[in-house]
Amino acid sequence: MKESMIRDLKLAPQGVKKLQWVRKHMPILNQLESEFRVKQYFKGRRVVICLHLEAKTGYLAQVIKAGGAEVTVVASNPLSTQDDVVAALVQDGIRAYAWHGAADQEYYMHLNAALDFKPDLIIDDGGDLVALLHKERLDQLKEIIGGCEETTTGILRLKVMSRENQLKFPMMAVNDAYCKYLFDNRYGTGQSVWDGINRTTNLVVAGKNVVVVGYGWCGKGVAMRAKGLGAKVIVTEVDPIKAIEAHMDGFRVMPMQEAASIGNFFITVTGNCNVIRKEHFLEMNDGAILANAGHFDIEISKGDLLEVSSEKRDVRPNVEQYILNNGKSVYLLAEGRLVNLAAGDGHPAEIMDLTFALQALCLQYVMQKKDELEPGVYPVPEDIDKRVANLGLSTLGINIDCLTNEQIRYLDSWHV
Repeated sequence: MKESMIRDLKLAPQGVKKLQWVRKHMPILNQLESEFRVKQYFKGRRVVICLHLEAKTGYLAQVIKAGGAEVTVVASNPLSTQDDVVAALVQDGIRAYAWHGAADQEYYMHLNAALDFKPDLIIDDGGDLVALLHKERLDQLKEIIGGCEETTTGILRLKVMSRENQLKFPMMAVNDAYCKYLFDNRYGTGQSVWDGINRTTNLVVAGKNVVVVGYGWCGKGVAMRAKGLGAKVIVTEVDPIKAIEAHMDGFRVMPMQEAASIGNFFITVTGNCNVIRKEHFLEMNDGAILANAGHFDIEISKGDLLEVSSEKRDVRPNVEQYILNNGKSVYLLAEGRLVNLAAGDGHPAEIMDLTFALQALCLQYVMQKKDELEPGVYPVPEDIDKRVANLGLSTLGINIDCLTNEQIRYLDSWHV
């Protein structure tokens, strides 16, 4: 087993600076790091973390290491890897198998190398690590105590596996915790998507028509921030309840075929494939900007886009121009991958402080309940969710009320 596979260890000093910066802005993880260092919850255990490898993830890895674990990190997306952060982690004694821009073959080579580490516990983002274990590394399944899943796409995959009785160990659905989807998905995605788009394009958003494809929690955040930037927002949906919600939130709702001829910016955030396709590209205005905020680069059909184009060329970092056969041009950001991470720094540190606190505490929960949890997908326990929220309030200096004994008795009774 190779100790690490990274771009260049000499990049570590810049990565250390990034880690120091996020550490100062992640006070919940600061508290958990101190607790973990004393309690040593993961002593003697091996943990593989498969997430977007930037500074906030790096600090999570350091917190798990402080709890006594041997930690390995591997990328869940090759374009979001920050080589200097990865180098800093290796310098800190954490194994790493990742570099920015890894080709598909290299990406799976890294995943397999991480699994050669023979983990007891895993943290996954999108389900690739879990899927690889169940497809190609069946002999390791019995060694896995369990783990956590970060995102909607991964949880959808896990639930299908569980429904088909294929999932062989317990996984915590961290994405579905209140502190995750209310804050990370809405406020984190909302801000970081526009950070990535604005940094990459340097174009004004105010007065433009922004089409948000999907109105889940991430879509709500993207739409809300677009409105705040002065855009006129259109939402496309397949779920009638979410469509009504978008309408009542003040946004126009219409089918993609209709929105295609109106939009200036298109942001996909559905977790599904081919939500913008050939027939939509052909209706778009000259200069339309296409960006994806879903986990995989399958929401904007790049195959269809090539099919209806006469030429493709790079025009700015992370911007590809497709000259359509009808003479118009559309621009795809970050190769259709997660625009907030592939073309930006991802969610703000304070937001990931909440999410990664959930990850750390849920991994501890799996460790504590290892003799009780059967294979399957588990919700985050309410006490963990509320503990993270209370820690967050505490770091903000915010106090809230508590129920009186009388109120508790009232809520626990059916008598008036």
